[in-house]
Amino acid sequence: MELSGWVDDTRLSEWVIDATERIASTVSDFAADDPRWIGPYLPVVNPPVWELAHVAWFAEWLVLRRLHGHQPLLADVDERYDSANVGHRTRWQLTHPDPADVIEYLRRVGDSLTDVIENDRGLDSTKAYAAYAVMHHDAHYEALTYTGQTLGWGPLEPNAETGSGIDIGIGSGSDIAPAGTDESIFGDRPVSAGNYVVGASRRQPFVMDNEKWAHPVTLDRFEMAVAPVTVAEFSEFVDDGGYVDPRLWSPGGLDWLVAGKIEGPAYWRRGHHGWERRIGVEWHPIAETSTHPMIHVCWWEADAYSRWAARRLPSEAEWEVAATTGPDGKRQPWFPWGDDSRHPTEAALDGRTGGTVPVGAFPTGDGPWGHRQLIGNVWEWTATTFEPYPHFEPDAYRDNSEPWFSTRKVLRGGSWVTRNRYVRSTFRNYFTPDRRDIFAGFRTCAR
Repeated sequence: MELSGWVDDTRLSEWVIDATERIASTVSDFAADDPRWIGPYLPVVNPPVWELAHVAWFAEWLVLRRLHGHQPLLADVDERYDSANVGHRTRWQLTHPDPADVIEYLRRVGDSLTDVIENDRGLDSTKAYAAYAVMHHDAHYEALTYTGQTLGWGPLEPNAETGSGIDIGIGSGSDIAPAGTDESIFGDRPVSAGNYVVGASRRQPFVMDNEKWAHPVTLDRFEMAVAPVTVAEFSEFVDDGGYVDPRLWSPGGLDWLVAGKIEGPAYWRRGHHGWERRIGVEWHPIAETSTHPMIHVCWWEADAYSRWAARRLPSEAEWEVAATTGPDGKRQPWFPWGDDSRHPTEAALDGRTGGTVPVGAFPTGDGPWGHRQLIGNVWEWTATTFEPYPHFEPDAYRDNSEPWFSTRKVLRGGSWVTRNRYVRSTFRNYFTPDRRDIFAGFRTCAR
């Protein structure tokens, strides 16, 4: 399918404006002199003022300047906001424009993108690069949203598109899809042994470089959990001494545990009536979200839990086959429920639910083997180290994947806040195994 068959010029222009306003909404409650514009130095976050300017810079650099020869809309923008050349700690030491000027720059870039989409001067790659810029906006929108959880920002205003808040609140999902509390969400579903295909098809209208290209894999029969590990299930691991038993941790995981003096899950504490979890700025008993997927766990924790449960993490090939290829051998590489673009009743995406939902929700989005919530709710860690596929082809933005091969673990599926246009069954996310600030959980396989 051509890109225009997925998103026409009018819709793409709407995406640009939507992506611009959505990322601006993450700081909509910041006063001009709000200290959160810079915030404390942490290795896992950026100063919000820097991140917003970087997002605008990237779109301007990729589409307006490199392709269309425009001049920068902000002075010294390369020296301050090119992530490849501005060290992480340096981002707190820079002199930034006033936040209002950064937001204006972000919107001016958005307006200019819509202009070149509508008049591309015969440069037919304009739409593809503009779509790429939108996806970059979407990635940073999610990053700024989990930055809010990391730094304990308060809830934000609801957004008009979805009618629900983009805060880190508890989402019930009850107005989106039935909870699916029957026994079908428990246990495993088998996937038959066979020769399969993983990776992006050239028929898909838009993919990232690390998805290229489809290639064969041979898998043994495996049994994968219908649903992600829940908060209640993970609390059993915690209460059984999971964080103090070195036998459960790999050497790398044990080093992380000891060096960080980790004693329990991120954002958890002991309250008067048991475990509580911080969601945004408020503390809630974990019983309130006991049937929700465990979230904010790193790869080391997911691996240790799997050892404790006498199970294992799926490989990314196993995860993708479960999401794309059913018993009849038909492959649907875009979504588990098919190659159409429906989402509201199939998956917790786009911030609509205001937070995670029970793992039984969205039964109409089940994969071809009967696995639930392969898309949305929480990103899912896999056992696989991030490496290039055969015939890997880097995109115009070469730093998207190449610098990170061999150093990160692969996640699949998207979270409740992931934009619906951003994710698909072949999409490969990747983070270092120590990151638990992201909206990540996991599911397991039988050994």
